Formats: sequence, structure tokens, C-alpha cells
Amino acid sequence: MTSTAEKNPTETHPSAEYPSEPVIPSEEPRLTRGSWIGMLVVVAIVAGVVIFGVMARRGSEHSLATENAASAIPSVNVVYPTPSRLSPEIALPGNTQAYMDTPIYSRTNGYLKSWYFDIGAHVRKGQLMAQIETPEVDQQLQVAQADLKSAQANLDLANTTSSRYQNLLKTNSVSKQETDVAMSDAAAKKAAVDSSMANVRRLEQMQSFEKVYAPFDGIVTARNTDVGRLISAGQNTTPQELFHLAAIGKIRVYVAVPESYSAVIKDGGKATLTLDEYPGRSFEGSIARNSNAIDQASRTLNVEVDVDNPKSELLPGAYVFVHFKVPEHAANLMVPSNTLLFRSEGLRVGVVRDGRVQLMPVKIGRDAGATVEIASGLTPNDAVILDPSDSLASGQEVQIANRVNQPATATKAGAK
Repeated sequence: MTSTAEKNPTETHPSAEYPSEPVIPSEEPRLTRGSWIGMLVVVAIVAGVVIFGVMARRGSEHSLATENAASAIPSVNVVYPTPSRLSPEIALPGNTQAYMDTPIYSRTNGYLKSWYFDIGAHVRKGQLMAQIETPEVDQQLQVAQADLKSAQANLDLANTTSSRYQNLLKTNSVSKQETDVAMSDAAAKKAAVDSSMANVRRLEQMQSFEKVYAPFDGIVTARNTDVGRLISAGQNTTPQELFHLAAIGKIRVYVAVPESYSAVIKDGGKATLTLDEYPGRSFEGSIARNSNAIDQASRTLNVEVDVDNPKSELLPGAYVFVHFKVPEHAANLMVPSNTLLFRSEGLRVGVVRDGRVQLMPVKIGRDAGATVEIASGLTPNDAVILDPSDSLASGQEVQIANRVNQPATATKAGAK
């Protein structure tokens, strides 16, 4: 078998041509001190980032829990009671009414012949206002008068016959029975005459209703008829108003006084009226009477105030304000009306004390509409809840979001 060297005589071994170099064993690279420090810094930074992220997450979770807990507590706005600045009077709305006010109707049937007064006219008691034609009544009266004359003639004859029979009875010329019949006939004729006279008087009264007179001094405020109109009066027809008459020499004003002021309203007391039509002017009046009963629906006392109106400056139906004098209450406090809670157990207001609600019973002294005067139940330092919810309960935890004002005591101390 021939070797490879023999097949390729030109190919020589490298080791034979070049001498071999000594082989140096390889050494592992070593980290310098700076490298170690850099690695430690990197590790520290990574650990710091991780720790910071964990702590930040825990802080966010804690803040979120705190915010959720805080948002679960209702926020309220509060106001502190202020000293009462109400004037020693109350002004209540009312409507003026004529002292006497009545519709004028007809008591007979017919056609309107004429009318003499229109709206705004001043009339005196007994003046003729209208005249009605009643041909049927006139004819009935003539028939009744004729019947009366006939009945009177029959009565005269019956009286004469009765007298004759009584004279003849004295001489026994007629029987007692015949005399009694004559006397009874005379009595019947007398009753017929009385009946006819009553019928004549009735028809004369109906005929007198043809003329419509003013029942009192006043002003015509309405006219609802005209010449030629059919006038119907009776039980089976709807009454038709001819005129409306009002006496305004004195004016009545009915005022609904709140129950809290009912004790100061006395008959004979003074009151004043103010109107937008007369700025700067007032009209003096007096308390004429009151209902002496509180209306259960409105909790008010109905009071009548009478005002003299000689110049007719006050008109019926006007909107007025009636001013009543009331005793002063210097120590009372004022709160807005939207702080009140109407509960079955009575009037309440919500007060915040130590972060919790307390429902305090209060009594109203005077009502000024947007504000009310509290007679008892509050102090100047009480934080009263504005616009309380119906579900507000004592002991409920709340937080104050806004204070509308400061306590009156604190304000005085700051002023000093």
C-alpha cells in the first residue's frame, strides 16, 4: 500500500520547514475595581427604582383609600345665626274689598225699558237705576182689581142681607136657620174680599219691581244689560245680573296672619296699608275683627282691617301690604329659611358639632320670607346646615365644605 507522501512528493510537512513556537496557556479576564463599583451602582439604581415604584404604588393606594373614605362623608355648607335685624312690624299681603258689594237682580219678568247709570257712576241710595216693562203683570193686576171690586160688591150685598135677616128674626118673621145662613154667607164674602185684596197687593208689589233702585250709596262696577233685553226672574230660571254695585267709602282688607303672630293681633289695633300705586304713602286702618280660629290648612288667622276711603283712592281688588306692629325681640337670631326641616316631631335645624349632625328643635319668632327669626333653640356659634336633605339624621358624620359667614362672636372679637 503506497503512503500519501509517496503519492505527493512535492508536498512537505510544515513542521519540517518551520520550527514550532511554544504554546502559552490562556488566562481568564479579571474585573477591575472600577467595574465592580459600576456594577454595584447599577444594581443600586435598579433596586432604588423598584423600591420607589413599590412605595409610590402603596402611597397611591393609600391616597386613593383616603380620598374614597373622605368622599363617602357628605359635604355640607353651613351658616352661622346672625342677630335679628327685623323691624318691629310685619308686612303681609292682602286684597282690598268694597265694604258692601252686591249684584243687582230683577224680581219680575219683562223687557228692559231703560237704564240710567253705567259703570263708574256714583249713585245714591234709592235712585232709579233701570226700568222694566211688564205687560203681563200689568194685565194681571187689572184683573185682580176687577175681582176685588166684584168681591166687595158681593160682600156689601151679603152684609145687607145678613142685617135684614137679623132684624126679621127679632119679630120671628124668619127662622133662625135662615138668619144663620145669611150671616155665614156674609162672612164668606168677607174672606173672598180679603183674598182679592191680598192678590192685588201681591201684583202691585210685582209691578213695583218694574223699577230697579239702588240699595245703598256706591259705584256701579258692572252693567250687564241693555234696552230691549228679556229679563227673566223666577225659581225655574237662572238669575240675570243687571248691575253690580260697590260701596267704597270704606274698604275692607282681609289678611292671613301667620299663627306665630296671632297673639299680637287685637281687635281695635292699628294697621297701615301701602300700595305700589302710591309710593311713599300709607293709609291708616284699624283691625275690625278676626276669625278667632287658626285655619288648619294654612296655619293662619283671618283678620279684617277696615280703612276709611273718603276720596275713593283705594279701589276694590287692589293688591296691598298691611303692616302690623309687633313686639321687638332683640335677643333673637336670624337664619335663612332654607335651613329649616319640617319633621313629624316638629320644626328642626341641622347643626354640625364635632363633625357630626345634631337635629335641634327650634321655635320661629317671626317670618320674613327668605329669613326667619328663631326664638329659641340656637346659639350664635352653631354651624347650621344649608339646604339639608330629607334623610339627614342626628349622629350622621359630615364635613364642612363652605362657611357662608363667621360666628357673630368671632366677628365682634375681630372688630375689637
